[in-house]
Amino acid sequence: MATAAEQWVLVEMVQALYEAPAYHLILEGILILWIIRLLFSKTYKLQERSDLTLKEKEELIEEWQPEPLVPPVSKDHPALNYNIVSGPPSHNIVVNGKECINFASFNFLGLLDNPRLKVAALASLKKYGVGTCGPRGFYGTFDVHLDLEDRLAKFMKTEEAIIYSYGFATIASAIPAYSKRGDIVFVDKAACFAIQKGLQASRSDIKLFNHNDMDDLERLLKEQEIEDQKNPRKARVTRRFIIVEGLYMNTGTVCPLPELVKLKYKYKARIFLEESLSFGVLGEHGRGVTEHFGINIDDIDLISANMENSLASIGGFCCGRSFVIDHQRLSGQGYCFSASLPPLLAAAAIEALNIMEENPGIFAVLKEKCKRIHKALQGIPGLKVVGESISPALHLQLEETTGCRERDVKLLQEIVTQCMDRGIALTQARYLEKEEKYLPPPSIRVVVTVEQTEEELEKAASTISEVAQTVLL
Repeated sequence: MATAAEQWVLVEMVQALYEAPAYHLILEGILILWIIRLLFSKTYKLQERSDLTLKEKEELIEEWQPEPLVPPVSKDHPALNYNIVSGPPSHNIVVNGKECINFASFNFLGLLDNPRLKVAALASLKKYGVGTCGPRGFYGTFDVHLDLEDRLAKFMKTEEAIIYSYGFATIASAIPAYSKRGDIVFVDKAACFAIQKGLQASRSDIKLFNHNDMDDLERLLKEQEIEDQKNPRKARVTRRFIIVEGLYMNTGTVCPLPELVKLKYKYKARIFLEESLSFGVLGEHGRGVTEHFGINIDDIDLISANMENSLASIGGFCCGRSFVIDHQRLSGQGYCFSASLPPLLAAAAIEALNIMEENPGIFAVLKEKCKRIHKALQGIPGLKVVGESISPALHLQLEETTGCRERDVKLLQEIVTQCMDRGIALTQARYLEKEEKYLPPPSIRVVVTVEQTEEELEKAASTISEVAQTVLL
């Protein structure tokens, strides 16, 4: 019986074979042949024997040269020929042994050499020592850090604030703490390098819009809305962010925040606002671009700024709602893995906030001086002013480029050098040329502070004009 059953099964298999489609049989045959080949073929090929002698091999090894670790850099590169400052870079600065009026440092409120900040920092130094030797989660949280965070939150009128020990790392850490792979970020093409590095770390889908062009931004938002309609399931889990600067470092222009807030609610996106240049500058009390435009700060999902400009300290901070800020304490790389801010710098920042609150008129003074220098710099032959009249950091660019960026940089550097010889300290804006997404044109940066007198502002403008005519005409 068993033999008959086996024969019957064999007959059925043969019959199924005859009834199967031709393409099915061909495919099975190819698969069988491929399996046989894999079973009997070798998994590697023996390397062919070299006919080189031992001496020839040694000669080849001796001749071989590895690729250089870094590309060659010219000896006259600006990064290798820096200016040396002696003493505090306050109102008057000594550069390379020459005393000049400082139009280069971002000491907008003149607090860098303020006696009150020095006293506060010295008292903290005696109490806590120099540094912290640990991040915030590992015995790096001092009571002065918590005091500073509380003061910043109250000053900005937000629920909570978090401080970082390095200004650049603040926004560069905040962005990837929230925006992840698959999320979409709409960012201004003129965004500073710290924002660019944060976007790179986030691995999100980046969509760039033209500088301060709200029509271009809305076009991108509409295109994304159409894409979301094609795949609503994916759209429900995709977060959308708009990232801008309050006052742009590379252009000296203010972002159109009211229009941005409208687009935020229309297209259901979140706004991150980088205010390193506008904090302590714009607004009646120096609270930045939100106060400047009268925007409710709750309409902004996250505000970040460094403490290295107006506060004359080091580090940076983010502020916003408590649940937003608390997430950075778990995910902000610069917060979690860097040693915390030295207590003496936190104490200095607190004292700087005290001065800002006690003297709200200082912001109107700064604004007036910005307008004065902006007007005085107009009409210089060969140069054009880039930036708004209320910006304390303006750019002077060549009206007509030579067609070669290197030659443009040399011309502007000659102006900077000759101005320094005449007692006016300026600087060129510096960029990592191979790293920038959109490399700004070469420019001289002119920085205004409250300490500069009307006579000094006029002297700076006239000196720049005279030197420019000598160099460019």
